Amino acid sequence: MLVLVFTSSHIDRQIMGILGQPIKESLLISDTQLGLLTGIMFAVFYATLGMPMAMWADRHNRRNLISFSVFLWSLMTALCGAAANFVQLLLLRIGVGVGEAGSNPPSHSMIADLYPPEQRSTAMAIFGTGINWGILFGFLLGGWINEWFGWRTAFVVVGLPGILLAIAVRLTVKEPPRGYSEQLSATIKPPAFWDVVKFMWRTPVLRHIVIAGALISFTGYASVIWIPIYLVRIHEMGTGEAGTYLALLIGVGGALGIYLGGRLADFLSARHGQQWLPWVIALANLIAAPLLYFAFMAETPLGAVAAYAIPAMIGTVYVAPGFALIQNQTPIEMRSVAAAINLFITNIIGLGLGPFTVGFFSDYFSSEYGADGLRYGLMTTLVIIVWGLVHYFRCGQLLQRASIAEAHHG
Repeated sequence: MLVLVFTSSHIDRQIMGILGQPIKESLLISDTQLGLLTGIMFAVFYATLGMPMAMWADRHNRRNLISFSVFLWSLMTALCGAAANFVQLLLLRIGVGVGEAGSNPPSHSMIADLYPPEQRSTAMAIFGTGINWGILFGFLLGGWINEWFGWRTAFVVVGLPGILLAIAVRLTVKEPPRGYSEQLSATIKPPAFWDVVKFMWRTPVLRHIVIAGALISFTGYASVIWIPIYLVRIHEMGTGEAGTYLALLIGVGGALGIYLGGRLADFLSARHGQQWLPWVIALANLIAAPLLYFAFMAETPLGAVAAYAIPAMIGTVYVAPGFALIQNQTPIEMRSVAAAINLFITNIIGLGLGPFTVGFFSDYFSSEYGADGLRYGLMTTLVIIVWGLVHYFRCGQLLQRASIAEAHHG
């Protein structure tokens, strides 16, 4: 059920990518405004409200919060179809962000209660495939429904089923006891918010994994939103065709990649130490970066799609080991809030600034390069991958050192 919830949130969040070009043409907006719709304005509310909702989740029923959140974001998505101008659509997208703020931190906390540390990367990977299933259904349905009926109908069709899902969550999901997987007491008192912030900042492993995840997600979110627009605008694909290619590459391929990445991280960390959780992510992004360059600069539609295939598959490998590492390194009473702090930083930098930065630079470069300005807007995201790799490598070193010190001490 939590995978379905995560899938629903990413259908409603990422459908803006495949509908971006027709919305731009219909509402006569710039790429910078499109970046605001898909990025920073959504992310600010989504990320900021995630914190108080996570604190509530560490103290009250997590299932009920998730159920309410699904209902709210689904309703707001359906209403996007009625937006008459940029401001109305922006406000409704903010409403989607407010709804989505309440689902992820309590979901992470519930999964950590259900699965012990040695299984958590795999469990988080299965949960994380919701990103890819969401993109699959969002791009596939959104792309073809736009061609047949228009972008407004697409919002309604993908939004309304979430209301039924909200009811199903409330009626079928059971709230697990806190600390269940580690056989610890459920009567632990949650600490104050700033105590969790201080703990995470003073723990170098947590500091590096949070920064690295935010930087890698900058490129990830930017490409997921803008690659479909790039294929439609520069390579003149229809939204249905572009949506189908990307649904298969990011949806099916990416789900396989995130699952196998989680399994590989659990396998290597069980045998060779937890440093392999961040190192698996670093390796994936070392492979993805040059291929993204070729995808953004491709001269043909087939060349762009072919170069994007492997980055699409391994682009979300960071999700499961990163989420698991944060839960593993954080005391039980802090887990929902720790997840929310991580998501806040990731979403402000990745979901917020990633798509907005590409839109801003696309407008900036278009005065000289026309439609190709979008290529150069996308290129600005690649340097961020290298920065993120440094933090993942450093995080692995710290974990390796801690493991050696523990073995020596033992």
